[in-house]
Amino acid sequence: MPQHNVPTPWRDALLAVLGLFLPVACLGCGQPDHALCPPCRAVLAATPRRVRLVAGVRLDAAYEYEGLVRILLLELKLRGRVDVARPLGVRFGALLRAALAEAPAGAVVLRIPPSPAGARRRGFDPVVLLLARGGARRTGQLRRTRAGRARAGHGQKERSAVERVAATVGTLRASGVTGQDVVLVDDVVTTGVTMAEGVRAVRAGGGRVVRCVAVASVDD
Repeated sequence: MPQHNVPTPWRDALLAVLGLFLPVACLGCGQPDHALCPPCRAVLAATPRRVRLVAGVRLDAAYEYEGLVRILLLELKLRGRVDVARPLGVRFGALLRAALAEAPAGAVVLRIPPSPAGARRRGFDPVVLLLARGGARRTGQLRRTRAGRARAGHGQKERSAVERVAATVGTLRASGVTGQDVVLVDDVVTTGVTMAEGVRAVRAGGGRVVRCVAVASVDD
């Protein structure tokens, strides 16, 4: 429920009333009537950013993927808790705007595509939602190749690092990027294999990836 423009006293009162009918508890500490209470918001704000390289391109991640951040992202993606999108999205959106400000004029934003199964289950794209809550523009999206669609149903967790790379290369396609500068965005970057495939796809399409931005990154 997008209530972030409501003045704080009225918003708190409204949440208290809604809590009678739609009870919520803070996902960080269990305090009632808050999706994320003020102390836990402070914990979120103190969570460090991450900067790393993926396929030779700088990746800016809004958070490390641990603790409270991991809980919030899983609740958003697996249980549809869209009420946590704004707290997560503010820093994510700011990083994207900063990346575009530093990129050459006319740079475009492309989304690493979510898995088809996840997209069908959720009915919404968490990255697009987070960007909207963070005040950033909507994104375009890379496309899965036929091989990518065929492999999308197979999990990566059970594969070795070499198997993950082999299973990912050639699964994405970028069109309409010839001569363009591109910022790639995704939700969580773990090994970086999927983001690296996005970089490869843009380069193969004649574009140049100038920055990658993610909500969270696993500390390597």
